[in-house]
Amino acid sequence: MAWRCSGSTNAQLVENLWRNGLITDTRARAAFLKVDRAHYAPVQPYEDSPQSIGYHATISAPHMHAMAIENVISHLVPSEKNPAPRVLDVGSGSGYLTHLFAELVGPRGLVVGLEHLNPLRDLGQSNMQKSNEGKQLLDSGKVKFRLGDGRMGLHEPAISGEEDQGTGWNVIHVGASAKILHSALMQQLKAPGCMFIPLDDDDTGTEQSVWRISKDESGVVSKENLCAVRYVRLTDPPV
Repeated sequence: MAWRCSGSTNAQLVENLWRNGLITDTRARAAFLKVDRAHYAPVQPYEDSPQSIGYHATISAPHMHAMAIENVISHLVPSEKNPAPRVLDVGSGSGYLTHLFAELVGPRGLVVGLEHLNPLRDLGQSNMQKSNEGKQLLDSGKVKFRLGDGRMGLHEPAISGEEDQGTGWNVIHVGASAKILHSALMQQLKAPGCMFIPLDDDDTGTEQSVWRISKDESGVVSKENLCAVRYVRLTDPPV
């Protein structure tokens, strides 16, 4: 799949993802076109493959970012019932997907990138500042980067004027493979809400699968195994 989707420009990369059915939603396509991956990937930004960004972290392949957005987009975009979606991006790394989320949550939404190391938190923020759109999102407070243990989630206050949204999350994306489905993340997932999370299939972490975890309006949880994946592992924060 990867060799089919690479391009020589951001537009070509997005077109190849679209043509091969990795992006199917026109709103997602528009967001990918707005966010230039060259601001986030250290080399060969339009190649459909993961890349190291240091500190044992990676920026995932674009087709994995597309899969994540396609699987959560119904909870990601504003609606009459939820005009101000809240998104937690655990293991935000380069900040690329954090920026994509921010392009989709609408003018009242909030996106928080959560990292366990200061240099990675700072990397995502500095990468977003490379574009005028990214700077505006940061300056508006619509995007924030925080330091913390991603396994515990995050209690982030609502944007001023959106206090009725509480501190939970309509969408939780986890960008590293977790040993278990951590209870704190499940508790913070709103009803309705959706989580995209890679989980270890065994104790060694050599086999992993990515799951779509959904809560309906009544809080009933459903789980769908999407496919086998290879992610870096969700690690302990430094002591």
